[in-house]
Amino acid sequence: MPQISKKGCEMPASPIRKLVPYAEEAKKRGIKIHHLNIGQPDIETPEVMMNAIRHTDLKVVEYSHSAGILSYRKKLCEYYKRFDINITPEEIIVTTGGSEAILIAMQACINPGDEVIIPEPFYANYNGFAVNAGVVVKPINSVIETGFALPPISEFEKAITSKTKAIIICSPNNPTGYLYSKEELEALKELVKKHDLYLFSDEVYREFCYDGKKHYSAMYLKGIEENVILLDSISKRYSACGARIGCIISKNKELMKVAMKFAQARLSPPTFGQIAAEAAIDTPQSYFDNVMKEYISRRNIVVESINKIPGCFCPKPAGAFYAVAKLPIDDADRFCQWLLEDFNYKNETVMLAPATGFYSTPGHGKDQVRISYVLNIESLKKSMKCLEEALKVYPGRTS
Repeated sequence: MPQISKKGCEMPASPIRKLVPYAEEAKKRGIKIHHLNIGQPDIETPEVMMNAIRHTDLKVVEYSHSAGILSYRKKLCEYYKRFDINITPEEIIVTTGGSEAILIAMQACINPGDEVIIPEPFYANYNGFAVNAGVVVKPINSVIETGFALPPISEFEKAITSKTKAIIICSPNNPTGYLYSKEELEALKELVKKHDLYLFSDEVYREFCYDGKKHYSAMYLKGIEENVILLDSISKRYSACGARIGCIISKNKELMKVAMKFAQARLSPPTFGQIAAEAAIDTPQSYFDNVMKEYISRRNIVVESINKIPGCFCPKPAGAFYAVAKLPIDDADRFCQWLLEDFNYKNETVMLAPATGFYSTPGHGKDQVRISYVLNIESLKKSMKCLEEALKVYPGRTS
């Protein structure tokens, strides 16, 4: 039998999706599952976006330009201008979701065997993209006691070697919901400038900032314009995960030329997704106002409920729609599987993501889970009750 590739063997399984078979078996047994394991909002996609798809009258579904449809890139410039990010269409490459944006950025900027520093816990697929690109992830630990604030710059300094080429941040953060402050980003700027590194800034959750806090983009950082690569996606902004449209943005012309070669090799991003994404930029502010109110209510239910359960702690996220909670459990992977295989409360259970999959350091996150508060209020209340009851009887409870 032919051998599987080394890269294929090293490719990590998704911590979010690997429990799906257990969930499917539970459903066959008639158990209702509350899915808090994946960032798939139940918020309706904006009507203006759906109408653009419904009313498209194409005779031929053609390839677009490899950088994306020009009218969409022009409209994206208008969108970013609302956030005081001034770019041109030539500084944008539209990608097949934010995932392809990350992968192309890694391939364009980092040689196989070189290193990228990422504060952990981090978006699990960064690990997968790094394996795909042959990049070595060097994690530095952020801690739940600070709400997962940016680790001290001294920790970054310790991690930097001659092979270090980039730092990746996500703000607001997946999986923690932490929102990096202006001061934290300015401190990173000095580090990037000192060591001449790339700064990948994943800003997919820009719209979702709470408690009066504002998003501070890496594009605001003066003096490192050539170092910054903005990674973005429409998936969560417009509750359109299946549209598969993201983008890479940079003022570094040489980098964008190289990134374009990777974009050309995959031909073009999805046509219908771009048509929908262009229309989505006209989504009224009232849509976001309502979504924000809903997510704040959902966040508060999750955080308050967990912090009332003995032995549990969940910091209050300032952005996105995720929270990482510390639970009195021996092993998060075992606990999340047990919830699906062996537990139910009134014929219901909850599906969570083990936090171990969001760490690159072995052994970290064993007593933590990520919760996506993407379900309606009633479902979240039932989910939290399931979690509370589960912790009363879980065989591996630690306190």
